[in-house]
Amino acid sequence: MATNLELFADYFQIHVLDEGSEGDFSDVWTEQTVQDGLGVTEDALAIGTAVNDTVAVSVHVLADQPDDDSDDFDHVVEASLHTPSGRLIVMGCTDYLDDAARFDVPAGWTRARASRRNLAAAVRWLESDEEPEATEEVRLQTWPAPFSAPHIAKRWTQPE
Repeated sequence: MATNLELFADYFQIHVLDEGSEGDFSDVWTEQTVQDGLGVTEDALAIGTAVNDTVAVSVHVLADQPDDDSDDFDHVVEASLHTPSGRLIVMGCTDYLDDAARFDVPAGWTRARASRRNLAAAVRWLESDEEPEATEEVRLQTWPAPFSAPHIAKRWTQPE
């Protein structure tokens, strides 16, 4: 079952973190991680977005790793995060923490896959009033899994 959220992706990012996380992303953004659209700490992830605007986020808490459907998306990243509290928070990076959406997950290591689509249309709409509105969509899937290195499964590069 999916939970649908609308989050303001301030500073071109949304955050996924353990409820007990300090969520300090001050050192994660480099030229490479910006290109990857993924900033990683042990217990928190910053998912990059193509727009500094509201994005549609669907959160799927799963029992097992989902099938690879990256062909249906523009940009797909995966990373592990430690969730010792068993509660996962999904929020815009400047949202009020107490009001953020929370999800029960198994305590321990969790794998998260962020699959993003409609990126070119969302960027075009923000750059011109003549384009119809198009919202960036982010599907976040999580499942219990041992730690493994971050992985960029599919990369989107914004046209110049």
